[in-house]
Amino acid sequence: SKKKGLSFEEKRARMMEIFFETKDVFQLKDIEKIAPKEKGITSMSVKEILQSLVDDGMVDTDRIGTSNYFWAFPSKALHARKRKLEELQAQFAESTQKKETLQKSIEKSKIGREDTAERAALIEELAALRQKKEQLKAEIDKYRECDPDVVEEMRQTNKVAKEAANRWTDNIFSIKSWAKRKFGFEESRIDKSFGIPEDFDYID
Repeated sequence: SKKKGLSFEEKRARMMEIFFETKDVFQLKDIEKIAPKEKGITSMSVKEILQSLVDDGMVDTDRIGTSNYFWAFPSKALHARKRKLEELQAQFAESTQKKETLQKSIEKSKIGREDTAERAALIEELAALRQKKEQLKAEIDKYRECDPDVVEEMRQTNKVAKEAANRWTDNIFSIKSWAKRKFGFEESRIDKSFGIPEDFDYID
């Protein structure tokens, strides 16, 4: 059967073995030679695996001249793992505390909300009151035109409209007078030409 390839974590573990067993400092090209031969890690994945270990602080790196060097010692890896474990334990404890707090809040919020006959009756009464409120609001809107404030607002609006209409009436009479003087048109002819009614006059 076909041999199963190494997982990402298995490759990481085997690469750490290279550093721990030799306690040496390497360049990338050195690891690319050693890893496939001794640990079965494909040369194409060496750089990615190494970088992941550097990112996690398990392998140290430094640039000297034009070359990058990599190394890792068991003592540091142990401390790194211990620190990571402590961080995870702290996060777990915090999450557990949050879960307990939320659970207590949920239980507390349920108090008084049990499905009892009294609660069902109160919910029904509340729905009826809300419906009544909407009906009353509709009635208020219907009779709003009798509201003194609304009446006064309508009166002011009518006043403004009346003044505007009379100003235009003034303008029309002025134009009719000008046309009669300028062209000698009869008033009836002007009214007929421009659709001005015979009873056209100011609004009282």
